[in-house]
Amino acid sequence: MGGNRPRRGRGLAQVLTMAAVLPFFAVVAMHEPAAVQDLAPTADQPVFATSEQCIACHSNIVDDDGADISIGHAWRATMMANSARDPYWQAGVRRELMDNPGLGSTIEDTCATCHMPMARTAARADGRMGEVFAHTSLPATAETAQAWDGVSCTVCHQIAADNFGEHASFDGGYVIATGTAPVADGPALFGPFDDVEEGLAGVMSSATGFVPAHGAHVQESELCATCHTLFTTPYDNDGNALEGRFPEQVPYLEWEQSRYREEASCQSCHMPAVDSAPISSVLGEDRDGVSQHRFRGGNAFMLRMLNRYRDELRVTAPAADLELAADLTEEHLRTETAAFGSLDVQFSGSAVVVDVDVRNAAGHKLPTAFPSRRVWIHLTVRDQTGRTLFESGAPQPDGSIAGNANDENAGTFEPHYTEITVADQVQIYEPIIGDRNGNVTTALLRGVRYLKDNRLLPEGFDKRTVDEAVAVQGAAVADADFTGGGDRVRYHFEAGDGVTSVSVTARLLFQTIGYRWARTLADYDAFETERFVGYYEANAGNSVMILAESSADGRR
Repeated sequence: MGGNRPRRGRGLAQVLTMAAVLPFFAVVAMHEPAAVQDLAPTADQPVFATSEQCIACHSNIVDDDGADISIGHAWRATMMANSARDPYWQAGVRRELMDNPGLGSTIEDTCATCHMPMARTAARADGRMGEVFAHTSLPATAETAQAWDGVSCTVCHQIAADNFGEHASFDGGYVIATGTAPVADGPALFGPFDDVEEGLAGVMSSATGFVPAHGAHVQESELCATCHTLFTTPYDNDGNALEGRFPEQVPYLEWEQSRYREEASCQSCHMPAVDSAPISSVLGEDRDGVSQHRFRGGNAFMLRMLNRYRDELRVTAPAADLELAADLTEEHLRTETAAFGSLDVQFSGSAVVVDVDVRNAAGHKLPTAFPSRRVWIHLTVRDQTGRTLFESGAPQPDGSIAGNANDENAGTFEPHYTEITVADQVQIYEPIIGDRNGNVTTALLRGVRYLKDNRLLPEGFDKRTVDEAVAVQGAAVADADFTGGGDRVRYHFEAGDGVTSVSVTARLLFQTIGYRWARTLADYDAFETERFVGYYEANAGNSVMILAESSADGRR
């Protein structure tokens, strides 16, 4: 949360002078236009600073074991840092604008709230709506530079706890606290430590205009919930708002219904702490429990896409940093999200019966967040000669799943199964959105309810009592084996009299962007949509990763 040099082109004395005349900014709530109070950032003292002001001091850091935990270097290779560059997000925004031409400013303002938060905050403080595509030209202004800096340091570290856990905090309703420090010292950046060294605080204040302040709330899940709990207002084809709010992505609310609510915060999993390390390479002293800023999520696919097309997408993080981030993301997914509890194989006459038990080790539904994500079971059964007898859920080179109804036909979808008897039935854990007429859609602003939501539930989740926003939908509601912690599904098929033994392999596969969600964009004639479809088609073969794998044998 600091730097050891003044902003480019400014001397130290000039920075100190600016800090001395800093206005005492009011607390700004960014949920609704009416909540924006009198905030007047100026050219001399903007409310935010881009990440290069922080990286200088918060990098080149190692822990007691010698591992590099540089905060700045880790952050710059995350989806947080690249939220504005994300080509799938840009394509999605463009699609919604084309579907809803009368809602342009509302759509861009809403989408910029959490993907371009600094620029959007500045715009709203100035009485303007946030923009997206106005900032996709080369950064020629301070506001555009802040837009491209994504979810940057001085966003998260200026969020106050005023409305934490309240519905008003969701949908990007974070409160930016810019007036918590004395005017002479500058606005505060919150951190978890309450005894920041005086020398370090002085360096940070003189170099950036910000001062460190104690704020334990930055380690609370409710901070993450401000942008990772999104309810969408549905609209009809004429641009008229419909009743209700659609829970587009609500991992925080899912976590609230899990046993992890009392055991682990979002940060403890996504920003795991090291035992001891400094927080700064300048005047830093060892601290206990320093959170790493790698923001381990589930999007290795996009991190590698950003790296591959780095010049086109104007990615600034070094290629090696992005590759490491993708590797660590995959390691996190493989080791900490899911497992097979059991894989039981039996013969029943000439039939083979396989019972598969899948366990969710995450603190929310699996998959969670943006509804393009899906997890499914790929089951393969071979006889004693190695011949394939049965296969369900095989991934295809184009990113589709063999046998999946929704990949074959956008108007239908694969139901939740308790028992699978033929190869073109696939157990897919996913959300399927329905519009007001009950039709399947991937248009977020047409979404009224989920026609199917059988995403694997976290431990402690009671599907009988939870709020509608996180409820199970579809056939999984009545499945007694679909409970908090996982699911059990049976595969039952004829093997024939000549089969004496079988070998079964079960893989739990994961995609962040399912085939149908990508292919739908091909119907839109725009630069952003065409670009992303091209990216997806070129990389679809690498869009699937294995979360868990198990094998077992059975003999007649």
